[in-house]
Amino acid sequence: MAAKSMTIVMHADDLDKSMAAFILAAGAAAKGMDVTMFFTFWGLMAMKKGGADKVKLSKFRMFTGFMKSTMKKHNVATLDELIKDCGEMGVRMVACEMTMELMNTPKESLRSEITEIGGVGTYLDAAGESNITLFI
Repeated sequence: MAAKSMTIVMHADDLDKSMAAFILAAGAAAKGMDVTMFFTFWGLMAMKKGGADKVKLSKFRMFTGFMKSTMKKHNVATLDELIKDCGEMGVRMVACEMTMELMNTPKESLRSEITEIGGVGTYLDAAGESNITLFI
């Protein structure tokens, strides 16, 4: 049975983990799957305006600049480009309401691709209907 939907909980704000999440989301959307991304804690911080430019590698953080220049050299999309692409492909991006409150993050500080604010119930509804659920 082919998967028809995917839910991703984005908890991390590391460059490599964020890239993986958005590459998977874009690939699933390109295959016609419904994709929901739920951003909580540090994952939500990466979705603040300008946040995609600030993320660093999860290990060997000092090599982040080298990795970004290598990606550019090989025509790999930036995290910012992947986020925009996913938005254009209809990926549903939900900000965690509790995290917004805890981290004093107003909706106006988030990227325009975040079109929904929800709680754990929003995530559970999406995950309950998904064929694939990932936690990154």
